[in-house]
Amino acid sequence: MPKISAATVADHRAQQRRALVEAARALLESEGDAAAVTFAAVARSTGLARNSVYKYFADRVELLAAVVRESAPRWTERITSAMAAAETPEGRVAAYVRAQCELVRDGEHRIARALAGDRDAAALREAAGHAHRELLTPLIAALTELGDNAPEFTAQLLQGLVNATVTALESGAPYDATTDRATAMAVAALRGMHPQ
Repeated sequence: MPKISAATVADHRAQQRRALVEAARALLESEGDAAAVTFAAVARSTGLARNSVYKYFADRVELLAAVVRESAPRWTERITSAMAAAETPEGRVAAYVRAQCELVRDGEHRIARALAGDRDAAALREAAGHAHRELLTPLIAALTELGDNAPEFTAQLLQGLVNATVTALESGAPYDATTDRATAMAVAALRGMHPQ
């Protein structure tokens, strides 16, 4: 039996699985292309034999879905923390826009973009869809507090603005000016819908 460094075999398996997911995540970040995530590349990165990866994941779609599931809570935490620090519902909406722009600035969105362009993207949509719903939850709460009569729909429209902003940033638009403009547009739209 191979030597393990964890307290139990189950702990060892969990460590190995985490290492494989982190290796896949690192490949997505560095390459910006989900095609770079192969079992051979992940195995090289972790020091495992390629066939050992199959003990943890049936195929690369399962591995990529694990990356989505394990990355999404970090993204959600950044956004919800930024929103929680704001003192007003409008401030929380502004924080929602800014936090997503920061994810782009910090390279986190490269992972999501790489996964969306993958040949197996359809199979990853379920994991990504759950992550997206989690992101909208605090925004819907802020819109509800503002008295919005259709907060889910408004949240989807605001996310459309964020998506356009992300596209602009990824195309080379200046970070500060683009983020400031998108945030101002979101807040102005809400003021127009919910005058004080």
